[in-house]
Amino acid sequence: MAAVLLLVTGIAVAIVDPLAAKQASSDPPVNGAQTALETVQRRSLTAQQTVTGTLGYSGVWAVAVPSTASAEALQQAEQQAASAHASYSTVQVSLSGDRQTLATAEAVFQAARLKETSDCAGSNAAAAATSAGSNGDSGTGASVASPIGASPCASSMQAAEADQEAVATARQTVLADQAQLAAARATLASSHHALDAAQSASSGYGSAATYTMLPAPGDVIRHGQALYSINGAATVLLYGATPAWRSLASGVSPGRDVAQLNANLDVLGFGSSGGDSFTRSTEQAVEALQRARGLPVTGSLPLGSVVFEPSAARVVAVTPTVGQSVQPGPIMSLSSTRHEVSIELDVSQQSQVNERDRVLVTLPDNSTTPGVVASVGKVATVSSGGLGGNGNAAPGSPSIAVTVRLLRPHDAGTLDQAPVNVLITTARITGVLVVPVNALVALAGGGYALEEVTGKGTHQLIPVTPGLFDDQEGLVQVRGSGVVAGQRVVVPVS
Repeated sequence: MAAVLLLVTGIAVAIVDPLAAKQASSDPPVNGAQTALETVQRRSLTAQQTVTGTLGYSGVWAVAVPSTASAEALQQAEQQAASAHASYSTVQVSLSGDRQTLATAEAVFQAARLKETSDCAGSNAAAAATSAGSNGDSGTGASVASPIGASPCASSMQAAEADQEAVATARQTVLADQAQLAAARATLASSHHALDAAQSASSGYGSAATYTMLPAPGDVIRHGQALYSINGAATVLLYGATPAWRSLASGVSPGRDVAQLNANLDVLGFGSSGGDSFTRSTEQAVEALQRARGLPVTGSLPLGSVVFEPSAARVVAVTPTVGQSVQPGPIMSLSSTRHEVSIELDVSQQSQVNERDRVLVTLPDNSTTPGVVASVGKVATVSSGGLGGNGNAAPGSPSIAVTVRLLRPHDAGTLDQAPVNVLITTARITGVLVVPVNALVALAGGGYALEEVTGKGTHQLIPVTPGLFDDQEGLVQVRGSGVVAGQRVVVPVS
């Protein structure tokens, strides 16, 4: 039979003349190649693809030393708050005295009005008018002292007017005091706010502080352990999603950071049930933590004495050195302790990979470990590198980020940024007819066939349509009216 060779998925397939449909089994092998017989099987089949990835630790973030208030700034805030409180108290005392003066003046005025009413009733009113006329008084000069012999009514009227002026003056004084009190209250509130901010930002170390302990890259810091130390005082790692943003001590307002602290103290065995409030139980638990870690027992946690992270953390890099002075800002980077494989997948392969797909990861020592696709990106980015091909995006071409989680994390040891191969199953079917890929015969007129060897030893071509390819096992699904399980087909022997 006349034949040439064709490459199908990397495997040589013979092209034959379909007119030579039947031959004796004694025909010479194609192109002198040795052949063997394989059986058509019914079984499950998977399509798999190998891509390259990078094994590392998931997530990288920075840890920073907070910008804290100096002891001088805290002292100044305390002095300003004390001065504002003294001024407020002084104005309060003045207002209280002036209100008493106003009350007395109003009482005197009311008594004068009553006396005026009595003295000017009935015939006294006429006498008062006669007295005023005989003295040439126009009736509008009440503020002028009564002449000798003035009537009781006129005298009472003048006294009432004088008392009314005293009330008006006292009332103006009280209004001025109230304005001063409002200003003093605003100053006091502002000074308390500044003091709260200074106290929240206060640290347990001064401006001349130095690092006395720093971790090394690769170290894993766990719950309740020291992450670093300043002036011999450890900064303790606690678990939580809310960053430490203020000092935690008796009197602080309730909040998530306080709730985190109480939960950590309870888990670590120091006790606390304060919820989101800093209670006496919280203070006692903090004291127990401080004693256990060799810290000054104060019952409070200045800013910078604890760091909240989601879980145990692995140190990636550290910037300062032991003995170096402390400056606010990032000092180290951390990652989780969970391994993951990052893959830059060609965008054309996105539809073939799904979350929860099982994969097989080949480590640098050629050992394998199972994994599962944790996430498949939905937004394409430009590939940063790699060789491309086999499903990986070429450098500079669009790619989709795929992450794989190891099902047996301990298999990866302490590998970081290590190149690995990932075998991804892109399709799976069950109960189909399969043959070795190299059993396919490419027909000169198009299409494929299998070369069957009948029970009588004759050869015949059975037209088939290839389906799913399993490159790992070298199998292909075949469909056709003339193909059944158990048939023997010819395959070349390499």
